[in-house]
Amino acid sequence: MTISQYTLGCKVNQYDTEIMLEAFKASGYTVLPFGQKTDVVLINTCTVTGTGDNKSLKAVRRSHKENPDAHIIVAGCLAQREGETISKMPGVKVVLGTKYRARVVDLLKESLSAQKAVVACEALTDADFECSSVDSLEGRSRAVLKIQEGCKNRCAYCIIPSVRGGVRSRPIESIKNETERLARAGYSEIILTGIHLNSYGLDGIGADLTDAVVAALESAGEARIRLGSLEPTLYDERFASELSKFKNICPQFHLSLQSGSDSVLARMRRRYNTQMYEKTVAILRRYFPGCAITTDIITGFPGETREEFEETLAFAQKIGFAKIHVFPYSQREGTEAAVMSDQVDISVRQARARELIEVSSALERQYVRSKIGQPLRVIFEETIEKMSVGTDDNHIRCFKKDAPLGILTEFTGVREEGCALFAE
Repeated sequence: MTISQYTLGCKVNQYDTEIMLEAFKASGYTVLPFGQKTDVVLINTCTVTGTGDNKSLKAVRRSHKENPDAHIIVAGCLAQREGETISKMPGVKVVLGTKYRARVVDLLKESLSAQKAVVACEALTDADFECSSVDSLEGRSRAVLKIQEGCKNRCAYCIIPSVRGGVRSRPIESIKNETERLARAGYSEIILTGIHLNSYGLDGIGADLTDAVVAALESAGEARIRLGSLEPTLYDERFASELSKFKNICPQFHLSLQSGSDSVLARMRRRYNTQMYEKTVAILRRYFPGCAITTDIITGFPGETREEFEETLAFAQKIGFAKIHVFPYSQREGTEAAVMSDQVDISVRQARARELIEVSSALERQYVRSKIGQPLRVIFEETIEKMSVGTDDNHIRCFKKDAPLGILTEFTGVREEGCALFAE
């Protein structure tokens, strides 16, 4: 028996896919590349944007067209939203939302036995954290560890709380055990991820995000720890102070911004303003000089004026981001922003996105150039045209001839090209 998979969206989705694949492998299935003829096709969907919806549904239709005898399993956030509708698509046998992932093989058996699609998209109000174990999502050197699930925030544009449920946190002891296991397995980097990492511990487990990250750092041995997306509400110094005691923390902090205009942030229902954001960045840079601050920004949120967008451009320059992930605003049915009357024209959203991407490219190149001549720690993961390619602690792409793969290696870049560093 064979299975292939196609995953859209974030690292949490990638992690969840691996949970399901490991269940199939334990049942004797062989994993083949997506697009090959397989008995089962697993599609893990994303619904953060309309583009995510469209790509997810296109993957389902393509899979049935190219492999009409395959049993299709549709999982993830879009499945949680549109389970009954998706279950009627040709070839779909199981629609699995954002829990019960470890039961996916049994759900497929149930569907085949009953000769009808099974929809497992129940409400998430009483869901627990699923402490499953996975090995690698990003090759031989890098592993991902999900430590948090769900979100209680209700940002005006975001559909995620309704498809991921409330906050659930992985117990500290489980974080320690999994980190130790992954380090012993030889992974040189472990990424801690979650739907809303800042909410870790808000479900009353007696620990907070700082405790969770410190537990991983203490258990990782020589492996480095990288953090997933954070929000700029870590301005009490304890977080930065505690993490700075460890040499194996990656000084790259992805602080979600979404807009550099306080008036837009207020309409978005974000829980911070630009002054608070600056304060968090200043604390991180005090404890981690030269750290990489990366972010997400949405262009064309309802009501965004040219003046407000100019504020975002100016704030991006002021912070000096190492990289900006840019997204034109996408209306999500069921969110507050979707019914706001002052929607920005799609062409304007996209034009502003292109403008911000240009700013991001210039800032990224500036940051990468600042690291020329500095000693860096790199994990090289692959070879391209006789050059070893990897990333440093700040997530800069690095190239060096004949460097060893899979281990932390000292590296000094002598030139920048295309936002990457090259050694001699």
